[in-house]
Amino acid sequence: MAEYIITTDKGQWEVVVGLEIHCQIISQSKIFSGASTEFGDEPNTNVSFIDAGMPGMLPVLNQECVHQAVKTGLGLNAKINKYSEFSRKNYFYADMPTDYQITQFRYPIVGEGKVDIDLSDGTTKTIGIERMHIEQDAGKSIHDLSPTKSYIDLNRAGVGLMEIVTKPDFRAPEEAGAFLRKLRSILRYLGTCDGNMDEGSMRCDVNVSVRPYGSDELRTRCEMKNVNSVKFVMQAIENEAKRHIEVYENGGIIEQETRQFDPTTGLTKVMRKKEFAHDYRYFPEPDLPPLILSDEYINSVRNEMIELPDAKKQRFIETLGLTPYDAMVLCENKETADFFEQATAGHDAKKVANWMMGDFFAMLNKKRLDITQSPISAENLGALVELISKDVISGKIAKDVFEIMAQTGENPEKIVEERGLKQVTDTGAIESIIDAVIAANQDNVAAYKNGKTNLAGWFVGQVIKQSQGKANPAIVNKIVREKLDS
Repeated sequence: MAEYIITTDKGQWEVVVGLEIHCQIISQSKIFSGASTEFGDEPNTNVSFIDAGMPGMLPVLNQECVHQAVKTGLGLNAKINKYSEFSRKNYFYADMPTDYQITQFRYPIVGEGKVDIDLSDGTTKTIGIERMHIEQDAGKSIHDLSPTKSYIDLNRAGVGLMEIVTKPDFRAPEEAGAFLRKLRSILRYLGTCDGNMDEGSMRCDVNVSVRPYGSDELRTRCEMKNVNSVKFVMQAIENEAKRHIEVYENGGIIEQETRQFDPTTGLTKVMRKKEFAHDYRYFPEPDLPPLILSDEYINSVRNEMIELPDAKKQRFIETLGLTPYDAMVLCENKETADFFEQATAGHDAKKVANWMMGDFFAMLNKKRLDITQSPISAENLGALVELISKDVISGKIAKDVFEIMAQTGENPEKIVEERGLKQVTDTGAIESIIDAVIAANQDNVAAYKNGKTNLAGWFVGQVIKQSQGKANPAIVNKIVREKLDS
């Protein structure tokens, strides 16, 4: 990817970005209580005494949340720490009844890792993971139900979170966007987080600073809290970087702040001055012992690991002959990759990929369907490709059959048989159509013989049209040229 440099009349600037991503853990109950994690239930119906901050209630660590965190750490090519511990992070907010959050501070469950991202120019870049820890989520404040009041919903309070902290390795908005898409893909493959940013189950804090191009200093950064889409993350980086540059070039200084990104204006505004670790008065959680994992436990989770996007992409390229771009698109979503593999069973993988990347995805977009809702099954798409490969139908007829499949969900072989769409390969039948077309267009025959050889394509088109698209194009092309050249 070309370097992302912001150039002004006064110089050139480089962006330095790090991300903190909060990912809700997929589990049936919360991280320290037995309350349900079901999204969309009536407000304040999934709340235990622990979630409500009732005195004397003791947290009990959910083993499934630990399992999901270890699996995620392995998916991030990260070190799993056998020793970790919980701390209390003290701060007041209306939707946190205890006035503290149980989190991990000094000793997180996952250490350093790395993720490779795919960029638009076909290159890859490795992004470092600093750490990942697990913690409890806060509740939700709702400000748009009343002009004078805020409402609190504690359904989300206590839901398990994985906070993934990257190194400041991003140098462009595109890189941050590519990372979030890759991370979301990995989490969904693993089944540890659904990655739905619009529902708040994956939220991103964006740390931005700038420096003169060519410098290696790390200047003061500002953090944009809870940005909830890949698009907005990229916009926040670009606009906040420009704000920093304007301040520096006008002789000002950047203060460390927590800011809020407004997607309607594309601008950020101050929420509060940035806190430091000592402001939260961290101390070890007295009601939870240290978390100690054995090698046997970590290896048991490792044995559950499935083929992740990068490995699947490489296999599609090396064994199925896909282009890197096609493989990347088809592997981004596990359901799409599974559909593709089912469709290729016994069929030409490259042709299946072409159909999926073209007509099939266009059909899903037009109907606004997820691939799991497709009216065309993977087996039927593969069967359609096979009909083309065996010259049973032409590519043109295949598109008509595809449209019928999209409406009815029927098997393509049945459609072709019932509607008489099989390709005509009988050279005698084709030859009679060609003779009729040539006889009716002697002026074009003469023009062809006088050097306008591109008219051969016109004759082929006429013959295909006369056969209602059923004549085999390769046979038509061969016979047309033989007859015109005789």
